[in-house]
Amino acid sequence: MVPTTPPPLGGAADGLASVVALRELADRLEDAEVERALRDGWTWTQIAEALGVTRQAVHKKHLRRVAGAGIELRRRNG
Repeated sequence: MVPTTPPPLGGAADGLASVVALRELADRLEDAEVERALRDGWTWTQIAEALGVTRQAVHKKHLRRVAGAGIELRRRNG
């Protein structure tokens, strides 16, 4: 078997790996900022509007994690 030369830096593999790394970083940043907003008294609706998504989407994505972190969540009145 003939050894192969690795592709040069900056190729498609590096570009795609960068996309993956940025997605992971963005997810961690979103998690931290959603937690901070909830601790500061923001509602799910306010967080969703700031992120440009629906309240249901942000609630579904983050509820289990933030509840497990012991963050006191505001309840709807009524």
